[in-house]
Amino acid sequence: MKWVWRGVLALLAIIAAFAGVVAYRTINAGGPAAVADIGLAPVRQIDANAAATHLSQAIRIQTISHDAGIVSDPAAFAAFRAFLETTYPRVHAAMTREIVAGHSLLYTWRGSDGAAAPILLLAHQDVVPVEEGTEGDWEAPPFSGEIRDGLIYGRGAADDKGSLIAIMEAMEALIAGGFQPRRTILLAFGHDEEVSGAGAQAIAALLRQRNIRPWFALDEGMAVLEDHPVTGGPVALIGVAEKGYMTVRVTARAQGGHSSMPQNDTAADRLARAIQALRANPFPSGFDNGPAAEMLDVLAPRLGWAERAVIANRWAFGPLLIARTQATPAGAALLRTTIAPTMIDGGTKENVLPQEMHAIVNLRLHPRDSVAGALAHLRRSVAGIEGVTIEPEGTPNEPSPVSLTTSDSYVLLAAAARAHAPADAPIAPMLVLGATDSRHFVGIAENVYRFQPVWARQSELSRIHGTGERASIDNLARMVRFYAQLAESGAR
Repeated sequence: MKWVWRGVLALLAIIAAFAGVVAYRTINAGGPAAVADIGLAPVRQIDANAAATHLSQAIRIQTISHDAGIVSDPAAFAAFRAFLETTYPRVHAAMTREIVAGHSLLYTWRGSDGAAAPILLLAHQDVVPVEEGTEGDWEAPPFSGEIRDGLIYGRGAADDKGSLIAIMEAMEALIAGGFQPRRTILLAFGHDEEVSGAGAQAIAALLRQRNIRPWFALDEGMAVLEDHPVTGGPVALIGVAEKGYMTVRVTARAQGGHSSMPQNDTAADRLARAIQALRANPFPSGFDNGPAAEMLDVLAPRLGWAERAVIANRWAFGPLLIARTQATPAGAALLRTTIAPTMIDGGTKENVLPQEMHAIVNLRLHPRDSVAGALAHLRRSVAGIEGVTIEPEGTPNEPSPVSLTTSDSYVLLAAAARAHAPADAPIAPMLVLGATDSRHFVGIAENVYRFQPVWARQSELSRIHGTGERASIDNLARMVRFYAQLAESGAR
């Protein structure tokens, strides 16, 4: 009996210790949510209506990217360069402009201290096409740049001419105000981000060749989400890494023949099984090797006791937290490499069994994975299906490394984000699920970040690359003030 009681007491002690550790960590939950007061430069006064007019004019110039390696309308990019030169005379007088890779632009505003690493601000000139037949679904014609009810409509308003125009407006305002940078400021505007990013890649190669190593690079990618799915409130998300990109071609081969006498295992059957096998074997999920854990640590103080307990005690509740997070497509994409079949083709006639069928599958690689490892994972998934092969399609991109959230440049960026975000919004790191031109500057810039101080709700995000793309004048003005304050504070 004595041994039984000893066992019970030992079990109770273990439970009490477990509860104590959980309670302590929950009470003290939270990451570096506070933003340092670094004494930012004053916010510059800007003309929001003039900025909106300039964005409207920029939208009307149809710098559309259709296919990688092909500029379908060089005249449009030449017109856009001329527009920038006419609209921003002070920028073109104070900075040197270089045309790189035919149409990409590199501006240099040389600072007084040549030894100080420069600031690099990124945006891109090109836009995606408008899906044929959807023009009538827009509130305003997609290349009209119509301004109505405080909104600027048109392809590129959000992605990414709004950011480009805001950067130019900010630089023009700084020059007009007499600011002289100590640290050099670089502006890099690629011309084909939507299809390949070769322009940005050429600019990055040029900087490397000149041994120019920016202090940090800042591109599009994340923003202020007004209804964050974890907190329900606003959160300013700074992209500190982005997923890699890989597309593969899945080929299924089998005996052909007449459709009136189909064999039991056709190419279509094998391709269908291959797609099912890929989808049934997802990549591992987790909070390792990415910014998701740090983001949750920052948000934890805004949550209830139960949520804080789970986040603060991932050592105990990790599987529960992973399961809850990956219950949505966006949450799953945050935690793992995704597999998305996007195209299927094969066959020449409705009564002929094809000997070969194909599927295109797109992967977005989590920072814990690599191109080689992902390809091996896919091949293992279909290894038991006869006649099926998987090969890379195009040139894949590795996921980016995770930039520091403890660097001086992140401290500056977080402080500037704090100044232009809602008063109660925490500043949190985030993984960018898509691809930006910033990936080409990894290894050249000390750190690479992705953020615009645009306030948006989740429902608004589908307009980017979709029908009814638009930007508010308020957001455009906010971006102008942000870029001006960030550049002046970092380069003074």
